[in-house]
Amino acid sequence: MTDWKTQTWFGHDIDAGQHRNTELEISESYSGRNIVIPLRVVRGAEPGPTVFVTGALHGDELNGTGAIRSFLADPEWGPVRGNVLMIPVLNVLGFERHSRYLPDRRDLNRCFPGNASGSMATRMAKVIFDAIVAKCDFGIDLHTAAVRRTNYPNVRCDFKNKECLRLATAFGAGVILDGRGPKGSFRREATAAGCPTIVVEGGEVWKVEPSVVDCMTRGIVNVLQELEMIEGEPEVPENQVKLKQTKWVRAERGGFMDMHVSPGTTVVKGQPLATNSSLVQEDQNRLEAPFDGIVIGMTTLPAVQPGEPVIHLGKLSSPKTVRRVEKQTQADEVQRTAQEHLSTNVQVVEPTD
Repeated sequence: MTDWKTQTWFGHDIDAGQHRNTELEISESYSGRNIVIPLRVVRGAEPGPTVFVTGALHGDELNGTGAIRSFLADPEWGPVRGNVLMIPVLNVLGFERHSRYLPDRRDLNRCFPGNASGSMATRMAKVIFDAIVAKCDFGIDLHTAAVRRTNYPNVRCDFKNKECLRLATAFGAGVILDGRGPKGSFRREATAAGCPTIVVEGGEVWKVEPSVVDCMTRGIVNVLQELEMIEGEPEVPENQVKLKQTKWVRAERGGFMDMHVSPGTTVVKGQPLATNSSLVQEDQNRLEAPFDGIVIGMTTLPAVQPGEPVIHLGKLSSPKTVRRVEKQTQADEVQRTAQEHLSTNVQVVEPTD
């Protein structure tokens, strides 16, 4: 695509500065009908990078879909430079079944870069990879927590990749987790193929949560500003925390949980996280923070069995860092609002002696 004035995207010639809704054919149904991914190509008037923004790679994770649709609702929105591919739902088959997975129970986010002669999932992954990733310079992949869990908005990337870390920092979620991602995941394989890609996690499945959408939309704008595709400077919180170690704190006994923290809460080592007991408040067992940290995810189910994950903690270096992160969160309206809203999905009570 060396000619900037007119480029061919998904079978359509699209001029610089134009927007076009189109489709990517990825498979066929049992009746032989084409299965397509709806998307919009948004082209800037001037040359620049090409960025994809995807939602619902897991078909039940809809906060990213809501964020992308907020841009699509404005027909005048678009970059000054470069191209943006806006894809509200990448896993359309999972989306239509309100499911994380494809109809064959495979996780599309473990099937990249795909295989043209493999399973349905790997064939779809191959089409997506060749049609989107291979033609983009950067990527933003929007996710939520898995079913029965919620996540405080955070960005995940490979800290060893400077371009990924640059995008993650510019996104401005406040919390950045280090990691390449699982083998076969969209962001890991896209990055390995020369398209630095970050993952954004926030909120729950089956919902479009306004405060999470606000975090995602601000972040997308921030990244495009960092890449000089739209005018302005990224609105990035000061002193974003970079996490290299996380741990799921798991239930030791079965019972009904009383939570003492919510998504985004900062904690010090030994602080009570949750207490579980029988349905008649007997045989109490308390879970405590194994280190200074921040709650980046948690279960939304109050009933647990031994070994089930309850609180996902990101490790902070010291109580001083805990105070700094808490202060930073309160100073940033987008993060503060997300923390306040997500806390309403969990009943939080004070621990008893």
